Amino acid sequence: MEPRVSLITLGVSDLERSIAFYRDGLGLPQREGPPSIAFFDLRGGTWLSLYPREALAEDATVPAEGGGFRGITLAHNVRSREEADAVMAEALAAGATLVKPAQDVFWGGYSGYFADPDGHLWEVAWNPNFAVDGDEPSGES
Repeated sequence: MEPRVSLITLGVSDLERSIAFYRDGLGLPQREGPPSIAFFDLRGGTWLSLYPREALAEDATVPAEGGGFRGITLAHNVRSREEADAVMAEALAAGATLVKPAQDVFWGGYSGYFADPDGHLWEVAWNPNFAVDGDEPSGES
């Protein structure tokens, strides 16, 4: 298997609400597709898709019910603490729920968490040792 993630699909309870959150609230570029699914280009060859939760569970042949911590988070790394704060504010203004305010963390960076309208957890993080989009690590402190 080649080391690559091509598509991340989130099962959502209200497709139109989730499209509005990601497209209008967070500004992700939506791509054309059938009306039953939404695709967003995340750059670098990775896509985010939104699909009705029940239909996604049926496709995977697993039960659709379940809640709480799903054992996975998505991360959006940024270039500075200030950018992390700005992205968190943008997500909250779009209707996200604050889970953990951005703060200095034990691994030497700065991060916080928000939940999208379906409770999917997103970490917004600045890591001084992690390059973003081919940039060199900032080394900012």
